Amino acid sequence: MKTNFQRSNYFLILALGATLIGFAPIFVKWSSLTPTAISFYRMFLAIPFLFILNFSLNKTLKFSVNNKKTIFYSALASLAFTTDLTLWHFSMNITSVANATIIVNSAPIFVAIIAYIVFSEKPSKGFASSFLITYIGIIGLVYFSNNYINGKILGDILCLVAALFYGIYLLVISRLGSEDSLNIIFYTTLFCCLFSAIPMLIQGGNFIPSSSIEWINLFSLAILCQLGGQYFITHGIGKIPASVGSIGLLMQPLTASILAIFLFNEILNVMQITFAVLSMFGIYLARLNISKSEIKQN
Repeated sequence: MKTNFQRSNYFLILALGATLIGFAPIFVKWSSLTPTAISFYRMFLAIPFLFILNFSLNKTLKFSVNNKKTIFYSALASLAFTTDLTLWHFSMNITSVANATIIVNSAPIFVAIIAYIVFSEKPSKGFASSFLITYIGIIGLVYFSNNYINGKILGDILCLVAALFYGIYLLVISRLGSEDSLNIIFYTTLFCCLFSAIPMLIQGGNFIPSSSIEWINLFSLAILCQLGGQYFITHGIGKIPASVGSIGLLMQPLTASILAIFLFNEILNVMQITFAVLSMFGIYLARLNISKSEIKQN
């Protein structure tokens, strides 16, 4: 009874983290900054709060790692994650929140494919079915959306490429299972901040917040999504069965899609809803094919 109660608590913690990350595309749509600037501030503003959280939990400001190679792998993962976020932010201007969030969450499919190519890890028996279900759902979602009719399928393609880089991020992070989760979050946040600063300066344009509302929006993105969402998911994912965790993680695309309906009037038609549900079911199955340590959310 106690074990079931504890698992329920961890599931709620994980679902809360996924829900918080589901707000990310909303904050991105609300921002008037460039896509690269949004990535930068998401990381930059989260760093001081990571120090505060580390001191509260571990009574230290130092983020120590067990292996020096962790820094290198964190940097490699961060480069992939920065690419993922930048492409995803760009896509948000030319596709719907539902499309962008669901497509980028198909990353576990790429995790299995890359793991097979790079590490010769054979996918589980259910991989083929999860792959087909996910991408039949995504193709249907794209085909029956207004974005396809208006010739703006480019946004969905960018999301697919972003999902590839998100998959690389997840795969690299999964190799750091011996490290403390908070340390991994800190170093990936730090490196993402540095990597996103370079394209932000090159791109130019509007990259300095000009109003208090913009600052509030960016702080919300950093604290709720990068800090809160990532930490709650990391805290809960290793303590419940993968099947249960995979269900909780679906709160991210579900939250984003529901919020977009009310905030941006992105009403889904019956066919879109059908294929959205189908693709999320495929994503759920795909997540069962990778280890729990590989499942961390955008």
